[in-house]
Amino acid sequence: MSKKNETWAEKVLGIIRQRDQPVSAYGVLEELRSESPKMAPTTVYRALKSLTEKGSVHRIESLNAYVACSDDGHHHPSIMSICGDCGSVDERDAPAVFSHLSSALGEAGFTADHHVIEVHGLCADCKETEDGI
Repeated sequence: MSKKNETWAEKVLGIIRQRDQPVSAYGVLEELRSESPKMAPTTVYRALKSLTEKGSVHRIESLNAYVACSDDGHHHPSIMSICGDCGSVDERDAPAVFSHLSSALGEAGFTADHHVIEVHGLCADCKETEDGI
C-alpha cells in the first residue's frame, strides 16, 4: 500500500473509531469529503479492505457497515452482538464456538474460509430501559 493510501486508511480508521455505531463506506466518504470534496468511493473501499485485512476493522455483513476492532489487529473471528434499538455493536471472542463450528462443518466435508456470526437483539442498557428498571 502506498504512503498516500496508508494516510487515507489512518483517516478512515479514525472516523470509524469515533463512532459508537457501525458506519457505512458512504458515511465515511461523506465525512472525508468535508476535507477532500473530490474523494472517490474507491479510495474509501480500498482503505476499508486494507483495514479489514489487517484486523483493525470488522465488516458487519448484515448492515453493510464497519466497526473498529475492540482488540486492534487480531485475526480471528468474533461474535458481533448488534442492538436493534441503539445500534451499538459488541464484539466477543469465542474460540470454542468457532472451533466446534469448523469441526461440525468438517464432518460434512466442508471447509470454511471465514466465519461471520452476527446476533441481533437488545443490549443490556436498552433491555434495562425496555424493562423499566
